[in-house]
Amino acid sequence: MLLNHLGPRTIMLADKAYDADHIRELIQEQGATPNIPPKSNRKWKPCFSKRLYRERNLIERFFSKLKHFRRVATRYDKVAANFLAMVQLASMRLWLRAYESTV
Repeated sequence: MLLNHLGPRTIMLADKAYDADHIRELIQEQGATPNIPPKSNRKWKPCFSKRLYRERNLIERFFSKLKHFRRVATRYDKVAANFLAMVQLASMRLWLRAYESTV
């Protein structure tokens, strides 16, 4: 589980699906800070920063663009090292495409 590998002083951005007391406790036990919007039916509303939560949108859009690469979306590569290499190549291509018009 990815939540078991958080570093200290990390801010964990997640959506409302992760708004559970046991998940928040797991994040805080590792020294990280959860920034999860509270569900509407929650009686006690924990601290939440809307400004930080907006940063999550950048990551969501990146994964959306990454899935435009058919080889990544359908996971043709069954070996983890090959799949990671393809994700890295696709990421570099997206990065180059984003910055080619600024030079």
